[in-house]
Amino acid sequence: MNVQALRRFVQQEDLNFLLTNRVPRIALTRLMGRFSRIESPWLARLSIAVWRLFTDLDLSDAKQQRFASLHECFTRELVPGARTIDPDPSVFASPCDAIVGECGEVAGTTLFQAKGFPYQMGELFGPTQDSSPFRDGTYVTLRLTSAMYHRFHAPHDARLEHVTYLSGDTWNVNPIALQRVERLFCRNERAVLRMTLARGGHPVALVPVAAILVASLRLHALDVRLHLTYRGPNEMPCDATVAKGQELGWFEHGSTIIVFAPRGFALAPGIVRGARIRMGQELMRLPD
Repeated sequence: MNVQALRRFVQQEDLNFLLTNRVPRIALTRLMGRFSRIESPWLARLSIAVWRLFTDLDLSDAKQQRFASLHECFTRELVPGARTIDPDPSVFASPCDAIVGECGEVAGTTLFQAKGFPYQMGELFGPTQDSSPFRDGTYVTLRLTSAMYHRFHAPHDARLEHVTYLSGDTWNVNPIALQRVERLFCRNERAVLRMTLARGGHPVALVPVAAILVASLRLHALDVRLHLTYRGPNEMPCDATVAKGQELGWFEHGSTIIVFAPRGFALAPGIVRGARIRMGQELMRLPD
């Protein structure tokens, strides 16, 4: 069986769902976290070679080309200039490299993870967060595949004001699972990052959602790594001024970021389900 045939076999919907969800997800995720941090260059090379059998991993724009661990490869930095940040102050940029999932206007407080699978914004944000500023607003689901660049950045000049951590499950967040598991994003481990833009004082929110093998999130504004065994405070006020394109943190692997903006923000041309976007490109446009 050649590589392409092997990929097609593993990507069959029923088999993919079985392999990634009908397993002890949390235990497997913790095990993967420990394995990825083993410092062994030869083990890292072997793991990356296996990884490439199933993905289109491209390390040509990575700042370093040799990795002491799989974790170093997952969280790699890029060479300077590898991404261009749109300088237009009316542009709200993508915080990450991604494939666009469901997007558009929030219907009151209801949005979709996949066609026919609605969920409530308030449940995603958790009981302590006020989601009313985004009622009838605009949202975009950004899916980071395992092969993508996993760091995420400020979409605009802003002030990061609060982070809420919500523990949970680690369902896969690929399209196959999103079409089968109701309210999946509300079940998984996630964080809610609340920000206020310097231009217009608009509130925005980024909701990074964990997935199988990737229940770990690191934020620069808080000297803490959020993960399944985290036992610190769930509510973390902060006061960090960030510039457009400035790195906010990273995932340990591929996952999802759901972006929320209030009513009046418009999706950029070409932002539709299935489109690919890079960090720094236009995602939305601010109101006049």
